[in-house]
Amino acid sequence: MTAGGARGAYQAGVMRRIAEIPSLRNAPSPFAIITGASAGAINGTALAARAADFGDAGVDVARLWCELTVEKVFRSDIPSLVTTGALLARDFLLGSILGHTVTHGIFDTSPLEAMMEAAFPPHGIADAIRRGQLYAVAVTATSYHSGRSYTFVQGRRGHPVWSKSRRVVLPAVLTHRHVLASSAIPILFPPVRIEEDTGGLWFGDGALRLVAPMSPAIRLGATRILAVGVRSSRAADTLAHEERAPTTADGESGHLACPPLAQVCGVFFNAIFLDHLDADIDHLRRMNTLLANHVPAVHEGAAGEPAAPAVEGMRPIESLVVSPSEDLALIAQRFAHRMPRIVRYVLDGLGIPDAQSADLMSYLLFDGAFTRTLVEIGWRDADARAAEIEDFIRGAEPMAERVTRAPRKLRAVPTVAGEAAERA
Repeated sequence: MTAGGARGAYQAGVMRRIAEIPSLRNAPSPFAIITGASAGAINGTALAARAADFGDAGVDVARLWCELTVEKVFRSDIPSLVTTGALLARDFLLGSILGHTVTHGIFDTSPLEAMMEAAFPPHGIADAIRRGQLYAVAVTATSYHSGRSYTFVQGRRGHPVWSKSRRVVLPAVLTHRHVLASSAIPILFPPVRIEEDTGGLWFGDGALRLVAPMSPAIRLGATRILAVGVRSSRAADTLAHEERAPTTADGESGHLACPPLAQVCGVFFNAIFLDHLDADIDHLRRMNTLLANHVPAVHEGAAGEPAAPAVEGMRPIESLVVSPSEDLALIAQRFAHRMPRIVRYVLDGLGIPDAQSADLMSYLLFDGAFTRTLVEIGWRDADARAAEIEDFIRGAEPMAERVTRAPRKLRAVPTVAGEAAERA
């Protein structure tokens, strides 16, 4: 599950509908491996900790988002924001003279920590692994010291552990602190310190350095991946078309206006939260096609165990991606008035972007009316593909059979291949 701030409510809606599929509803979670970053870490660990009953897990995760308010995520009262503003002014004016600064984030996220601790069953993941309902759960965060991506993995004894130049994997007993670190939006939310596994490093949003979102699942041995994104490909295509042929408000040809700072910030967050999955999908599709054309057969391993690779470090992986059918930025624009007045005043000070580029608000609008709408959209999108998703989860047709039968007619399904996915 990918990052996305408040857009994570869409993922909850997708999982709620999947959990309502009759063959999956009254059973343990069908996902042996669950990985996520940022909002995806919240949803992923919430599902993993409730793996004993997948139907109830889907309801609980959706309820978490539907009952959300800004006050449960960060303090938006006037004294708190005024204090933050005063500290920022102090740092800008006197930081170089005093030799240190005191501001670590724009918002005080102490309410989010309390909410995460209450929503995170302390032994849920361990119990699910012990009962054989889970193989591994992975949460990714970014070290603010080295800039490396840390993936914290709680799994069965002997689960894979790997290390790359910019990526580190640490076995861990996951807690709400790992999830809080993974979801700490840079600049806006303060860094989170993790003591147990790292010796006291400070971490921020896991999407910052996770340029291959499917990589942790692949490394842990997954052979089939369901990915839930939060970006509408239809909306992206529309914006690209407008960029090539801009028009004025009356429909005549014109020039695009210089974007306000709010729009620049929206593109910045898109680069962190959204673009990595799209790039990974493109790369992974090419690698699977390469394997289909040049590698003979691939033998799948037992359930929850790594597959036997066709060549060392490489194997075809079947994937299915669910993403929004609607532009979530436009949805956020409709609910912008529900943002606390003082926060909206500050955001408006960055400029008012055009509606389809109002991405910044969509990441920060932790409001129940907005998140319930996103849950509903996610539910509808998954409902429209329910049969396809069920067949995929239940393994209607193993990827090995597809590759062996028609190696040169592989359908354009987003896929990945082990070691090559680590290039980025």
